[in-house]
Amino acid sequence: MAYRNWLTAGVMCVAIAVVAAAGGYFYSEKPTSADSRAMILPADPAPLVVVTKGGDRSFSIEVADTAAEREAGLMYRQDMADNHGMLFVFEVQQQVGFWMHNTPMPLDLVFVGQDGKIRAVKHGEPQSDAVISPGVPVRFVLELKAGTAARNGIEYGDLLRHPAVGTASGPGMPPADNGDAPNGGGG
Repeated sequence: MAYRNWLTAGVMCVAIAVVAAAGGYFYSEKPTSADSRAMILPADPAPLVVVTKGGDRSFSIEVADTAAEREAGLMYRQDMADNHGMLFVFEVQQQVGFWMHNTPMPLDLVFVGQDGKIRAVKHGEPQSDAVISPGVPVRFVLELKAGTAARNGIEYGDLLRHPAVGTASGPGMPPADNGDAPNGGGG
């Protein structure tokens, strides 16, 4: 009888441990690109401002500044407000490549150098695995709904202002703009 109670207690402990581990995994995991659910980060309290020739344009943004957040990005996001975006912050200025895998929304990708100046504006097609790259090292990428950059006059050379951009430090500054914009001056 004592053996059966010990065995029953052991089995119960194992079952409870398995249920607790599974619950912890499913309820604490942040979504990543492998998940089929959208990652929604809290809106940053400071607006991101793009200084354009036509005036300042303000956006509410989510800041993706960890590897997991940058990997998940806007995947699986079905919709987003016209004045909202996601700012990807990299540790150092570098060559980057983005794709639209599992991303149902068409997007504008605004590539930004260490100095906060836009280096390229590219367009992302939904669900595409084609690599989107500015061809120059950047420190930040701002993703907006497709057409937002054109509607707001956002183009090569414009300046982004936001605490995440203003406090960024790292090696290497992009070369001065000598009229040789990598994408012909925008979009």
